[in-house]
Amino acid sequence: MRVFDTNWMQIEQYLQNDDRIVLPTGSTEQHGYLSLGTDAILAERVAVEAAEPLGVPVLPAIPFGLAPYFASYPGSMSLRMSTYIEVVRDLLDGLESQGFRRIAIVNGHGGNSPIAGLLREWVCRSRPYQMQVLFHSWYNAPRTAAAADQFDKDQMHGAWVENFAWTRVPGVEVPSGSRPVVARELIGNLDAASIRQLAPDGTMGGAYQRSDEDMQVVWDAGVAEVRELIEKGWVS
Repeated sequence: MRVFDTNWMQIEQYLQNDDRIVLPTGSTEQHGYLSLGTDAILAERVAVEAAEPLGVPVLPAIPFGLAPYFASYPGSMSLRMSTYIEVVRDLLDGLESQGFRRIAIVNGHGGNSPIAGLLREWVCRSRPYQMQVLFHSWYNAPRTAAAADQFDKDQMHGAWVENFAWTRVPGVEVPSGSRPVVARELIGNLDAASIRQLAPDGTMGGAYQRSDEDMQVVWDAGVAEVRELIEKGWVS
């Protein structure tokens, strides 16, 4: 259930029987022809669909993350790492103070991965409660990645693997072909201006799109994997 679809009294009642909550994390950045909100849209949607039958509340996705390498594409936003760390820390502190003890972070943006260091520090600090925080990048988790691999192993930023009906922009036609793949190690060593020059439309290579039937297979794997995490991923 989405937290935005509840009031505080319902959440207080929920906490009488369960202490789990889901925090999606994403980014606002260029995704070629797809929505600037792709990472946040996907992280929140996969979390909501996964958590719904379990009755676990899902917070709204954090829409901003760490994406300085896309700064040359207008509309792309990035926080400093120090800022992002403190935002996440404040949210974790708040959830702990309210009685949540198991927090699943469902991540939709690879640039946010450095936050894992904060999470380890946070759960290890001295506190009266035994807190658990899971960090799950849904898009490259084992079964989800395997579902995508059966169609195409080129799963690049802004290309087919993120092209779902709910990340497309109305009125924008996505090309039907493909473009050469930009090596990931190259992307990691270029500044924002160079990346835009290398990928003028923002797509980092591979096919622009696949059928909705193929995409549903990938999506179903992602939802199932996140659901299993929320339900069974905790240390008892």
